[in-house]
Amino acid sequence: MPDAVLFDLDGTLADTAPDLGAAVNRLLEEENRAPQPLSLLRPYTSQGVRGMLYAGFGIGPDDPAYAPLAERFLAFYAERLCEDTRLFDGIAELLDALEAMGLAWGIVTNKRMRYTDPLVERLGLTPRTRCVVSGDTTAAAKPSPLPILHACSLLGCAPQKALYVGDDRRDIVAGQAAGCATVAVAYGYLGDSGPPATWGADLIVDHPAELARHLAARRR
Repeated sequence: MPDAVLFDLDGTLADTAPDLGAAVNRLLEEENRAPQPLSLLRPYTSQGVRGMLYAGFGIGPDDPAYAPLAERFLAFYAERLCEDTRLFDGIAELLDALEAMGLAWGIVTNKRMRYTDPLVERLGLTPRTRCVVSGDTTAAAKPSPLPILHACSLLGCAPQKALYVGDDRRDIVAGQAAGCATVAVAYGYLGDSGPPATWGADLIVDHPAELARHLAARRR
């Protein structure tokens, strides 16, 4: 039984794709390009700016156009940070269950602090989460284990007694490197890193309720 559960944010706790997709589509329209359906953009959401600009424009950080487009994209996103973003179905009940079991929980995301903190607040999670570690909190972001190790330190929890939950292979890589048990959520964005069954996670769940049941069973 873990002492603490740490979550990725985008694609794990919250469905942020609608607002991130709206930002990239606004950028596409300003560049006289056709907007893209959310179904095409959604798988890239966990990869942040890099993923969204690749999905929308087919470019990466090495392209000369990347930096100015990224700056405008982030400005648009900041204006619509939490208009259509929602917790995934079952997350509220999962968090209730963790708290009822006396388990501390926190957030470890690659999203920058300037976006993470207001988003977490608007989702109503700020009074409840025991820690929030953003992509620029530590010297390196996931798949480095540093953010997860920092979160464990904040919680006073040994990494071996923490569970890290995410929707991208890099979440599992980071969790394993930190020494945590790991859970892959198959309902998330999943990115371009193959099916969750190939990531090496200790557990794969299709719905947050499955994780709640798993932890409750281990507690007995």
